[in-house]
Amino acid sequence: MTSLVLTLIGADRPGLVEALAGAVAAHGGNWLESRMAHLAGQFAGILRVEVEDANAGALTAALEALEGRGLRVQVQPAGAEPAPGPYRALRVELEGLDRPGLVREIAQVLAERGVNIEELVTDRLVAPMSGEAIFHSRAWVLVPTSVDPDELRRRLERLAQDLMVQVNLAQSDEIG
Repeated sequence: MTSLVLTLIGADRPGLVEALAGAVAAHGGNWLESRMAHLAGQFAGILRVEVEDANAGALTAALEALEGRGLRVQVQPAGAEPAPGPYRALRVELEGLDRPGLVREIAQVLAERGVNIEELVTDRLVAPMSGEAIFHSRAWVLVPTSVDPDELRRRLERLAQDLMVQVNLAQSDEIG
């Protein structure tokens, strides 16, 4: 079996997921996992499919042909799953006044400690009373067990004071 990672983008319209799923199914592929969203009039996503080795080339060609229907698809062989390491899964939530550079500063704190961001979801909302732009993010991260979660929390909270954001750090099994 061959595992493929697909990235896609196109002007949002009905039928894009159906066209994609149809190409995968027509080649005996199995849709394993995906993340897709509508962003600023575009449909964007990433997904992983599995297909018999003999059908991988034909599936790749069929997916690339979807560009004629307005959906640009890039196909990459999936990398090997990393060996489980000594990590602790945590959720990091941030909320505060939006401003340029906010994601970079938070990501920098995490990267300096060897924290791997597994998934990141961000939104920009309007505060109901003030009308100000509020940045909200949720990240699921893998923190090396050598990193003290309390120290990481303190560092994020110090940064949060500078950025005027609230930080919540929780074990992933506390995700609700």
